[in-house]
Amino acid sequence: MGGTPYEGADPGLYGPGSVTWQCHGDPVMWIAGIRALYLQALHPRAVRGVVANSDFRRDAWGRLLRTADFVGTLTYGTTEAAERAGARVRAIHRKLSAVDPETGERFSVDDPELLMWVHCAQIDSFLHILLRSGVPLTPDRADRYVDENRVNARLVGLDPADVPADTRRLEAYFEEVLPRLAAGADARAVDDFLRAPPVPRLLVPGRNLLWGPVSALAYDTLPGWAHCLYGRPAPPPAEVTRRLRLTGRVLRSIPAGLRWQLPPGHILKAIRRMGPDSRPSAYTLRTSAAILDRLGRARHDDGGGFKTWRSPD
Repeated sequence: MGGTPYEGADPGLYGPGSVTWQCHGDPVMWIAGIRALYLQALHPRAVRGVVANSDFRRDAWGRLLRTADFVGTLTYGTTEAAERAGARVRAIHRKLSAVDPETGERFSVDDPELLMWVHCAQIDSFLHILLRSGVPLTPDRADRYVDENRVNARLVGLDPADVPADTRRLEAYFEEVLPRLAAGADARAVDDFLRAPPVPRLLVPGRNLLWGPVSALAYDTLPGWAHCLYGRPAPPPAEVTRRLRLTGRVLRSIPAGLRWQLPPGHILKAIRRMGPDSRPSAYTLRTSAAILDRLGRARHDDGGGFKTWRSPD
C-alpha cells in the first residue's frame, strides 16, 4: 500500500507532525489546565468576566470539560470542526460584558487584552507542566509549540501577528503585564473553589484524596510572582519538579481508556478519521499503531532529555 496512513485525510489545524498534536494527549494536561485557571484569575478584568457571566461554582466540572473539549477539538478535530468551535466561542464572547471591579467601567469580554491574557496564561501553563513533568522538548520544539498555538489564538478572536511566537516573547509578555495583575476578591473565590470544589457528599473522600493533591500541585507550579500575589509561600522548585515528574509517571502508567481525560478520545477520533472508513479493520489498526508510535517516539527523539526554557520558579 503506497503513501502514508494520513494521505488524503484532513489532518486538522495542527496534524500529527506538530508538537501540539504530540503533546496535548498527555494526561498531565489536566494539571496544566488547573494551573492555567489559577494564573488566569490574577487578571482582575479577565476573572471578573468569568465570574459575572457564568456560575462556575455550580457548573465547574461542566466548564472544565467544555474547555478540555474545545482544546481537544482544536488539536485533533477536522479543520471544519475546529473553525466551527472557534466561531461558537467568538459569537458567545461578543454578547458578554462585565463591570470592572475597581473603576466601574463596563467592558466586553472579547477585549483583545483579555483574550491575550487568557491565551498566554494557558499556553504558558501547558508548556510549563509538559516540560517540568519530563516531556523532552528542546528549546526549538518549545518555540514551535508556542508558535503553533497562535492558530487557536486566531480562533478566539486575536490577530496571530500580535501573539507571542516563541518562548522569549511569551516571557516578555508576562513581564509587561505583571503590573496589571492582582489577587482580588474574584481571584480569591477561584482559589478557594479550586482548593475544595463542591462535590456530592459521597464523593467528598475522593475529592480530598485526589483533587486536593492535584490542585495543590498545580498551584505549586505557579511562578514566584503568582505565589506572592496569592499571599502563600512558594515551595522549593526542585521539590515541586520531583512531585510533578512522579505524578506524570503515575498518570502515564494508567491505560488511556481508564483515565478521566478527554484528549485521547479526540486522538482516537482523529485516527478513525484518517482511516479509509470508520469500521475497525487491519488498516485502521495499522493507522492507530503508526500514529501512537509516532507520539511515543516524538517524546524521546530530541536527544537532550528534560530541558526547560526558563527558570521553573
